[in-house]
Amino acid sequence: MNVLTPCSDDACALAARIRSRQQSARETALDAIERIGKFDPTLNCFTSVLSDSAVAQAEEVDRLIDAGGDPGPLAGVPFAVKNLFDIAGLTTLAGSKIDAERPPAASDATAVARLKQAGAILVGALNMDEYAYGFTTENTHYGVTRNPRDTGRVAGGSSGGSAAAVAAGLVPLSLGSDTNGSIRVPAAFCGVFGFKPTYGAVSRAGTSLFSFSLDHVGPFARSVRDVALAFDLLQGPDSRDPAASRRPPVRCLPAVVTGIDGLRVAVADGYFARLGLPEVFPPVEQAARALGVTRTVTIPDAEIARAAAYIITACEGANLHLADLRTRPQDFDPVVVERFLAGALLPASWYLQAQRYRAVFREKMRALFETVDVILAPATPCPAIKIGQPSISVNGVAIPSRPNIGIFTQPLSFIGLPIISIPVFADAQLPLGVQVIGAPHNEPAVVRVAAQLEAMGVARAPVAVPVENLP
Repeated sequence: MNVLTPCSDDACALAARIRSRQQSARETALDAIERIGKFDPTLNCFTSVLSDSAVAQAEEVDRLIDAGGDPGPLAGVPFAVKNLFDIAGLTTLAGSKIDAERPPAASDATAVARLKQAGAILVGALNMDEYAYGFTTENTHYGVTRNPRDTGRVAGGSSGGSAAAVAAGLVPLSLGSDTNGSIRVPAAFCGVFGFKPTYGAVSRAGTSLFSFSLDHVGPFARSVRDVALAFDLLQGPDSRDPAASRRPPVRCLPAVVTGIDGLRVAVADGYFARLGLPEVFPPVEQAARALGVTRTVTIPDAEIARAAAYIITACEGANLHLADLRTRPQDFDPVVVERFLAGALLPASWYLQAQRYRAVFREKMRALFETVDVILAPATPCPAIKIGQPSISVNGVAIPSRPNIGIFTQPLSFIGLPIISIPVFADAQLPLGVQVIGAPHNEPAVVRVAAQLEAMGVARAPVAVPVENLP
C-alpha cells in the first residue's frame, strides 16, 4: 500500500480529493488505521479501533462515487469519537471500568449517525476522563492520553483523546463533549480548533451524560471550516434529546469567508485578565491587535457563575451514579469517586440556588451582548501541564491544577454560550487557546472571527511535529 498522509490536510480538502477520485476512501481509511497503529501506542488516544467496519464503510463510499452518486460533504473522511458516544456494536465506556460491563450499544448516537450519513468514516473510540469528570485525561483504567506536542504533558480533558488524535494527524475530525470546558481545554492544550455550540444546538442522544443541565456536543479539527461544516451537519432537532433545540439550523460554513465587518468585538477584562500564568494573556492580546480591537468588557460575576456551575455539575453527576456509588465505589477512578461523593452530599438548597442564579447570570450576559457581538478571552490559565503535575502557580499562589484548569471555561458553559477555542502558537512554545465567545445561537459570528484570525495566521493548527519522532 502507498502510505498517504491524508490527515495532514483538513477534512474539507480530503473529502474533495476523494469525491474527485484523486484518492480512494478505502486507501484513506487504511492509511488512518496504519497511522493509528504506529503512533497510538505512545499517545494512547484510542480505546477501540474499528478497522474492519471502517474499511467496509469506505468501500461503500467508493462504490457510490463510482456509480455517480453523492457520497456526502465528508466523503471518506476518517473521524473518531470520545468513548461516551454510542457506537452500534461497541460497549460505551464513558472512560469507566463499570460501564465496560454493560452490553454493546444497539445503535449509533445521533451525532455519530449524522456524520456517517454525510459520508465520514468512523475509525474508533477515544480516551477520556472517567464519566467526563476531569480536565487532564489521566484515566486510571485506560491510561494517560499524552499530548502529541509534548508527550510528557497531558492532552487536557475530559475529551483528551479527541483533541490529541486530531493534533497528531491520526484523524482530521473528532467529536467530544463539553460540560465545563472539556472541548475547549484539550483543544487549547493540544493546539487544535474546538467548537462548543450553544446548549441544545447539537443532540446528545446516545451519549453518556455527565450533567444534563450543562452537557454539550461538538467537534475538533485543524481548521475553522472543518469545525463549521461539522457543526452544520450535526445540528438540528432530535426527539431523542429533550434538550435539543427546535430552532431552525444556523449555517456556519458560509460565515468562514464573510469577514468581520460590522461585528463588535471586545476583550474580556477583570477575572479573565488576572487568574492565569503570564503567558496565557499575550495570545488574546495578539488576536485583538490583529483584529484592531481595543475595547474591553467585564463579564459580570464570573466567580459566582463558576461556583454555581461547580455545584450543578457535582450534584447532577453524582445523581446519575448513586447506585454504583453506594455498592461499588472502589471501581471508580479514586479522584472521580471523591468528587461524586461530595456532590451527593450537597444540600438540595445549594443546587436550587445555583440553578436560580443561572437565570440571573443569563440576563446579565444578555444585556452585555446587546453592546458587543463577540468576546475574546483565554481558554486556560496555563499551557498543558506535565503528567501528574499537582499544582500551578497563579499570581504567586499555588493552586491545585486539575480542578482549576477550567477557571476560564466554566463560567461560560454555565449558560451554554457558543465558543470556539482557537490555537495560538507563540515563539514555537506550547500552544495556547483563545476563546471566541458569542451570544446564544450566534455561532456564525463566532465562526467569522475565528476564521478571520486563521486567515491572518494568528490561529493555526499544524500537525504536531513531535509525534513523527515518537519511539
